[in-house]
Amino acid sequence: MLTGSFNRLAVALAAAGLFFGGQSLSLAQTDTPSVIWQKQAEQDVVLVKGLAAKATRWSEDQWRKAFKVSVESGDLTSSLSLPPMLGSYDIGETSVTFTPQFPLTPGLKYRATLQLQRLPDYPGKPALLSSTHTVPAMVVEPTTIVQAVYPSANVLPENLLKFYLHFSAPMSGGHIYSHIHLLNSDGQPVELPFLEIDEELWNPEMTRLTLFIDPGRIKREVKPLEDIGPALESGKSFTLVIDKEWRDGRGAPLKETFRKQFKVSPPDRSAPDPKKWAIKPAPAKTQKPLIVTFPKPMDHALAQRLMWVTDADKKHIAGDVTLSDAEKRWEFTPNQAWQPGRYLLNVQNTIEDLSGNNIGKPFEVDLFEKVEKRISSETLSFPFEVK
Repeated sequence: MLTGSFNRLAVALAAAGLFFGGQSLSLAQTDTPSVIWQKQAEQDVVLVKGLAAKATRWSEDQWRKAFKVSVESGDLTSSLSLPPMLGSYDIGETSVTFTPQFPLTPGLKYRATLQLQRLPDYPGKPALLSSTHTVPAMVVEPTTIVQAVYPSANVLPENLLKFYLHFSAPMSGGHIYSHIHLLNSDGQPVELPFLEIDEELWNPEMTRLTLFIDPGRIKREVKPLEDIGPALESGKSFTLVIDKEWRDGRGAPLKETFRKQFKVSPPDRSAPDPKKWAIKPAPAKTQKPLIVTFPKPMDHALAQRLMWVTDADKKHIAGDVTLSDAEKRWEFTPNQAWQPGRYLLNVQNTIEDLSGNNIGKPFEVDLFEKVEKRISSETLSFPFEVK
């Protein structure tokens, strides 16, 4: 008698769209799948158990449409509208396990939802299974800071392409854009200034994030620029703000909010010209740096990676690269003392300035201009002599 009453209650709750035991019930059926959070190999995962054979033959892409995990926004309807968390789906004989790409952030609440009506041959009415999980907050002293932001200059071009955010320790990923803001001179947020992509552009150590300005707010004759206007405007001041609420890899917030104030100059649409670079060799028998000076700032990360030194036989010279003077000064310090002779400064032509202009090819090409040839990746070499 009690069991029958329970089943009738479950059906009534399902018809009303209510939840039971942290999960919404579509029908009081014993074969209804379940959504369960677990800890596997020290990582939080979420499983769908009790699946029929047809469902377990689904592809990972099909499961992404039916089963997703997102940060809890306060109610089920809002959570469903959020982009799904990145991760992988391990499909077993009677279950599917979702493993997040990034570790879950301590102190945050997450919701997993399964759209039952998408399952093969599911007999019930359209309904959801939903289960929430809160990662316990850790009491950790905040120590991580924003160590640097590049470009480091306080005057940046209107068509600036990207920022590099450097942190003193590994950070958490998966919800970064809620912690990064671009404010105008009145302290008001600029509308959608960044290119918000699912595949966040972290280095393997999770200490450097590449943050792109939305190219649609840069290139002329494209709809976002015409409808909203540029993210940055020449002659005005802006502030890049990184909230201290952003948590690092330990779950602790940043030690302090970071702010970078800068002014905006007219757009730069000219390609870098290595013929205008000044190369100053170091004296022989010393480990003083080779110095290359640029007429304008260059992309910080690319200038470190796409410029190198070889001897006359094109044998790589090991050493360290640093940039200074707002990325207009490139220095190479060899691991061993320079020997007298001829050397080559090698530059890949895909190196960029702050606006994404490559050697021989500006970032923005007039949409009405016929481009006969695309510049392919190649290495340019410039000789210098150590005496």
